[in-house]
Amino acid sequence: MAVATENLIRPCGQDDLAQVAALLADDELGAGRELSTDDISAYEAAFREIEPDPRNTVFVAEADGRVVGCYQLTIIPNLSFEGGRRALIEGVRVAENMRGKGLGEQMMIHAIATAREQNCRIVQLTSNRQRPGAIRFYEGLGFEPSHVGFKLYL
Repeated sequence: MAVATENLIRPCGQDDLAQVAALLADDELGAGRELSTDDISAYEAAFREIEPDPRNTVFVAEADGRVVGCYQLTIIPNLSFEGGRRALIEGVRVAENMRGKGLGEQMMIHAIATAREQNCRIVQLTSNRQRPGAIRFYEGLGFEPSHVGFKLYL
């Protein structure tokens, strides 16, 4: 199903942070690891580091004046792939009432196009195994589960 054209994907601004924090917390996994959206000072501190970095952008999808989706795109200079840059997609969220309407696909098309504009050779992301729907979604877009990912929480 196509997304209505009024959806706009744009860089996140300071005024969007409360809505982004709410999106990040609005699922079973996020509810257990995100901070209370009553106090967004930790998100504001992180955003102050992210915003001036030209290789790191949080994007939001907006519909009817509300943030309904988000993702973070980081461009990573790399020695492998003959010195080719890679793009890392993180923190992808779509508001519950917008799921299944094509917004996630629109955001990933935007991310991939932005990576191409930045001369990236590869786009990578991870998805928690506890999100089988998200994994199917990414595979449907052509992403391949080619590697085993490891994380060490500090």
